[in-house]
Amino acid sequence: MLFMIQVFATLGFAVLQSTLVLYGTRRLGFSNDQAALMMGLFGAFNYGLHLFGGYLGGRFLSNRNLFVGGMALQVLGCGAIAGGTLAGLYWGLALFLTGSGLNVTCLNMMLTQRFAPEDDRREAAFLWNYAGMNVGFFVGFAVAGHYQLGELYSTIFWFATLGNAGAIVLALIFWRTLADRDTPLSQRHGAGFWGRFAVGIAVLVGLVPLLAWLLQHPSDTAIGMKALCAAVGVALVVMTMRHPVPAEKRRMQAYLVLMLGSLVFWSLYQMAPNGLQMYAVGNVWLNVWGVPVAPQWVQNINTVVIVIGGPWLAAVFARWRARGWPVDIPLQFSASLVLMGLGFLALPLGIRLADASGHADFFWLFLSYVLQSVGELLISPVGYAMIGRLAPRQHQGVMMGSWMLVTGLASLFAGDFSGVVAQPVDGSPLTTNAAYATLFTQLAVGSLATGAVLLAMRPRLRRLIAGG
Repeated sequence: MLFMIQVFATLGFAVLQSTLVLYGTRRLGFSNDQAALMMGLFGAFNYGLHLFGGYLGGRFLSNRNLFVGGMALQVLGCGAIAGGTLAGLYWGLALFLTGSGLNVTCLNMMLTQRFAPEDDRREAAFLWNYAGMNVGFFVGFAVAGHYQLGELYSTIFWFATLGNAGAIVLALIFWRTLADRDTPLSQRHGAGFWGRFAVGIAVLVGLVPLLAWLLQHPSDTAIGMKALCAAVGVALVVMTMRHPVPAEKRRMQAYLVLMLGSLVFWSLYQMAPNGLQMYAVGNVWLNVWGVPVAPQWVQNINTVVIVIGGPWLAAVFARWRARGWPVDIPLQFSASLVLMGLGFLALPLGIRLADASGHADFFWLFLSYVLQSVGELLISPVGYAMIGRLAPRQHQGVMMGSWMLVTGLASLFAGDFSGVVAQPVDGSPLTTNAAYATLFTQLAVGSLATGAVLLAMRPRLRRLIAGG
């Protein structure tokens, strides 16, 4: 059931993630750097609020209550954006991001609660769940791209409301199946329960106007978000150093190292709906065998690889481990960063082989997305499943939320990278190809270097994960 709910819950996010930059630049008159900053804040708030979602879901609202409440806010948000005004965009994003930011952690927590910490099936369950999420992305990207060809933005956003509403219906039908297991809130009864519940509702309502105001001051908000992420990082280090159980403390130390590696990966990955999309629109022939390719459809390369590769990779890992081959978390993270680096190296190679007009062949963009997607399979679902193994039970919600907060910070960095190259007035790719080639090469080298460092640290990380 969580698999099916994940499919529907992802539709609205897929539509907004793949369309906001195009909507801002083509309909609302945003410059490229304004659109990149807006997209960076979209990711930062969405993933950053996951930290508070993990806390609220277990302590103030049940995970299933918070999930349904968050989806209701997403329905209202997509409806507001469909109105087509700048004010509707800000308030719609505030509603949507409050919902999506707080309720995604709920799905991961409901899933992780179904397995004991030592249960080896956890990784396969998250890989399957990740495949379900990408089915939702595929449908969302496909429909958004179809209407994008006619720039029918209102229709695109109204479609997003339908997917969000479908997730609510499924959750209500299977309400008892989704009950929380062994959370601090489940041990509260009577006035203690309802007092916490009221606080949780107040947080949901109060966040919406706060986010609407912050979105209207993007530059200052981006700086503040980066400072908040730095403070959370310091708090995690302090929490780890003060943890009283030695074996658990060592696992938390491994978590911190791997979190830094994931920050590099996601900073590049989050450029897909931002700077990479602008590069694809302006510098790549978006035409395959005579068929025009909508910008959103390019991102479905990722979803197809994930949907097919997720279950397949789960089976491959199980087979390799049964044979005694050492496929572990540090090795998977290192490989993901190497693949990300190779994916970004494909882009300047395509630029070097561009035609006389400066447009690169679609093949090089396709190859880049495939390599990035395989890397994603090695780090994202594995990272979620890793929390149940490395995080002490009392810190699981906070550490799951912190893991997602890294993706929020990465979204801000992706926005910074995406705003480096300004689109030329004449629209010619020849004007920007050199700048894009330099940027992509530098990002690729950074990812490859980080992967090499993690690989060198693999023996130490394996000992920390083992608690020894």
